[in-house]
Amino acid sequence: MGIDRYGSDGNEDQLATVMGALRRRVLIPDVSATRLKTRGFHDKGTWAREVLETVGESFLTGLGDAVETASPDVTDRRLSALPTRYRGFAYEGAAMGFTLLDGLLPGRHRTDAFLRGVGAPHVYMAYVGIGWGMARLPRFLWPDTRKLDPLLRWLVHDGYGFHQAYFHTERYVHGHARDDRAARWTGDGAYALRAADQGIGRALWFVGGTDVDQVTRLVEGFVDARRPDLYSGVGLAATYAGGASEEELRRLLDRAGEHRGSLAQGGAFAAEARVRPGLVVPHTELGTSVLCGTDAERAARVSRALRPDTTILAHDPLHPPYETWRAGIARELTSHEGGPT
Repeated sequence: MGIDRYGSDGNEDQLATVMGALRRRVLIPDVSATRLKTRGFHDKGTWAREVLETVGESFLTGLGDAVETASPDVTDRRLSALPTRYRGFAYEGAAMGFTLLDGLLPGRHRTDAFLRGVGAPHVYMAYVGIGWGMARLPRFLWPDTRKLDPLLRWLVHDGYGFHQAYFHTERYVHGHARDDRAARWTGDGAYALRAADQGIGRALWFVGGTDVDQVTRLVEGFVDARRPDLYSGVGLAATYAGGASEEELRRLLDRAGEHRGSLAQGGAFAAEARVRPGLVVPHTELGTSVLCGTDAERAARVSRALRPDTTILAHDPLHPPYETWRAGIARELTSHEGGPT
């Protein structure tokens, strides 16, 4: 009987493989859960449907690989071969998977290892994935958001909001309800609801099937105060996930009206989330060209340049440094010639 390099015998390796496969089978939804028809989302046509459903499949691939292997490094080796366009979504799913494992099988700090290691280039998507994990775990198994990056931890609430809108669409999209449990239970307070709305805005791009008329109609159904954050999420999804033509994106910009800055900010976040791990694709450039008035590299550079130093800025629960960052990006991309027009 062979001994592996860690000193365990083949039976232990086989048991780990069996347990991993069992975890995957129990915890991972069937791929049919990502179909537009299953979700009741708008179907614009074959191309947009394939984009959105492949996003969902890629997310589940990352989620499943993380849950099965319980190893950031092994998961990374599996996901690195995925198409550039969809790879980031798989790392988002992987972060959800490690969050679930840390909650259900505590003691190994897999999420921390993922964030510090192979997941670091995908940190923006990974934080969103943590929010997905929280939405699926009982409260007492949630990670402590106070131990996360003080600036990026709001993306956890973004992920939580996306999850609720994607899976409970009638209540949180059509019914305009707000789920304040994450805001209360983490202690992150009122701004967490705004961050969740940014995630709901991303989900509207999926619910509306990338159809600009459908998406903007959904946004406009919400009260005025929520629309800037919703449009920010729409801009991020339109630039990161894609699924719309240049003409459609220009119509989105026109329909957004006074919220063009929010679209630009979302587009810049999407650009940075793709530039950082080297996942820029043509629709990223298209999105930033229309929504940000510049190319993806510059939009990402604006995001990086304006990132605040959280050790200097005081924490205002209603206006944290994260919001200062977002507002600064919106101003920079819309207040001079070359901004979105």
